[in-house]
Amino acid sequence: MAGKLRRLGESIGLNRTVVALSIARLADGIGNSILFVIIPLYVYQLPDKSFALPLPLLVGILISAYGFAVGLLQPFTGALADRLGRYKLTISAGLVVLIVAMVLYAFADRYIDLLGLRVLQGAGLALEIPSTMALMALVTQRATRGGAMGFYTTGRMVGLASGPLLGGFMHVHFGFTWAFYSGAAVLFLALLIVLFGVKQVPAVNRAREQRRSAAFDLSLLSPGIASAAIATFLLAASFTLMTTLENEFNSRLGINALGFSVAFSALMVGRLLFQVPLGRLSDRHGRRWFVFVGLLFLAVTTALLGEVRTLDELVAIRFLQGIAGAAIVAPGLAYAGDVAEADASARHGRVMSIVTTGFGFGLAFGPLLAGVLAMHSFELPFAVTGGLCLIGALMVGLSMTEEHAISDTR
Repeated sequence: MAGKLRRLGESIGLNRTVVALSIARLADGIGNSILFVIIPLYVYQLPDKSFALPLPLLVGILISAYGFAVGLLQPFTGALADRLGRYKLTISAGLVVLIVAMVLYAFADRYIDLLGLRVLQGAGLALEIPSTMALMALVTQRATRGGAMGFYTTGRMVGLASGPLLGGFMHVHFGFTWAFYSGAAVLFLALLIVLFGVKQVPAVNRAREQRRSAAFDLSLLSPGIASAAIATFLLAASFTLMTTLENEFNSRLGINALGFSVAFSALMVGRLLFQVPLGRLSDRHGRRWFVFVGLLFLAVTTALLGEVRTLDELVAIRFLQGIAGAAIVAPGLAYAGDVAEADASARHGRVMSIVTTGFGFGLAFGPLLAGVLAMHSFELPFAVTGGLCLIGALMVGLSMTEEHAISDTR
C-alpha cells in the first residue's frame, strides 16, 4: 500500500517540500478565510464606522484593501525574496505578520482600525505568496508540475473551504473574539509546519547583477504570462463578489452566517475534487485550453449567482464555480512555473509574483465592484464580471502560447 501511494505521489510530482508547503497552505487558508464571513458581520455591528457611505460599499472597501495591498506589494516582495534567495525565511515572516494582524482584530472597535489591519494582512500575504510559489517552481519538474500545483492548490482549497465554516461556527456559538483567536491559532500551526517541515532550497546561483534587477522587470511580462495573470485576476474577482453582499444574500435567501459559509465553501469543494486531475491533464495536453475553457465556464456560473433564489441553488452554483476555478488555477500556475524554469536569471519569485499579483488585485476588485454596482441592482455585479470573464477567455486563447506549457511525458 505504501509503495502504491509513493508511486502515485511521484506521478503527480510530490516530494517533502511540496507536501509540507501544501499542508502549511491548508492551515494558512483556514486561518485567513475565517474572515470571509466574519468581516461583513463585524462591520455592521461596529459602533464607529467613521464614513457616511452605504454599508455594502464600506464592506467592499474593507475587503478590497487586503487585495490591493497583496497586489501592490508582491512585485517588491518577490524581488526581495529573489535577492535574499531564502524563500523559507520570507514565508515565515509573512505568517508572523498574519498572526499578529489576526490577534489585533479582537481589539479593533473602529472602521479605520479594520482598514489598517486589512492592509497589514495584505502585507503578510504579499511576503508569503511569491516565496511559496518560487519554492514550488524550484522543487518541481515540468513533466509533473501541473499535478504538483494541483495538489498544492487543493491543500489551499481545503483550508479556504474549512475556514468559513469554522468562522461561521465560532461566530454563532462563541462570538467574534474567539473567531479571531481561532484564526490566529491555525496560522501559528502553519508557521510551525513551515519552520520544521520545509527545507531551505537555495535559488539558482546566477550573476549578482541579475539577482539585483528591479522589481518591475518588463522583460518578464510576456503575452502568455500577462494572460495567465488576467485569468487569475478574473478568477479571484468572481470568487469574492458575494463576500461584500453577504447580508443581502442572507436576507434574500433567509439564511444566517453558517448557511452563507456553507454556500461560500461549496466552491472550494469543487476545486478540491477537480484540481489535481485537471492539473495532471494539463501536464499531458498543455495549459492553454484548460484555462480558456475554465474562464468560459466561470463566466456562465458567475452570471448565474445573481439569479439564485434558494440556498440549494447558491450551493450548486458555487460548486460549479469551483470546477471552473480548478481548470484555471493549477494549469495557470504550472504555466508560470514552466516559464520561471526556462528563465536564466534566477527570477523565480518575480515571475511567479506576476500571476499571483493578478490574483491579489482580483481579491480587491471583486468586492469593490460588488459594493459599487449593487447600489444599482443586486444582479449587476455578477453579470458584469461574467462578461469580463468572456473577454479574458478570448485573451488567453490568443496569447497563451504552449512553448513552455507542454511537457514531454513519453
